[in-house]
Amino acid sequence: MRTPPLRFAGAVLAGAVLTGCAGTGPPESTAPSATPTPAYALTPRPVRPGERPVNAPPVTDGDTRFQVIGLQTGLSGFFGTHAEWQAKGQYVVVRIVVENPGRANSRFDAKRQKLITADGTAHGIDRFAQATKRQPDTLPLGAEVRIELDLWFDIPKEARVAAVQLFGDPPLGVGGSTDGVKVALT
Repeated sequence: MRTPPLRFAGAVLAGAVLTGCAGTGPPESTAPSATPTPAYALTPRPVRPGERPVNAPPVTDGDTRFQVIGLQTGLSGFFGTHAEWQAKGQYVVVRIVVENPGRANSRFDAKRQKLITADGTAHGIDRFAQATKRQPDTLPLGAEVRIELDLWFDIPKEARVAAVQLFGDPPLGVGGSTDGVKVALT
């Protein structure tokens, strides 16, 4: 028994594949659109007490985009939810936005981030302060996810802050680590 509707559907499918599914409308232009891309209207909010805003442009390292938005220096101690703690030197807090602009998951690792002082010394985060202030050590960043967080550093009292070096996740399929990108804080 023959099945004409199936043969007809197969012929239509073969014709579409062979012709490249060409449309009948006018060709689309590859010229840029005169209409600007819409943007989110995010409400500005005040900086936190003791913090100063940082107006640094976004930077990219690997598959991660960063923007430094706030800085606190010279903190002698802090209060957590269950603790009060004094710095060995001074606490410096760098507020950042971390974004994964890609289509695959990536990972943010706070332990890789460095604060650079004026003498060129790189300081890692203070893991105790980071944990006490409930800031993440590592976290997965899904596709197109943005998160805002603090990086806590305990540096010598007399040290002057120069920059933060931010490290992203290498692109998907690339092993190893990234070189990091510096953002001036002066």
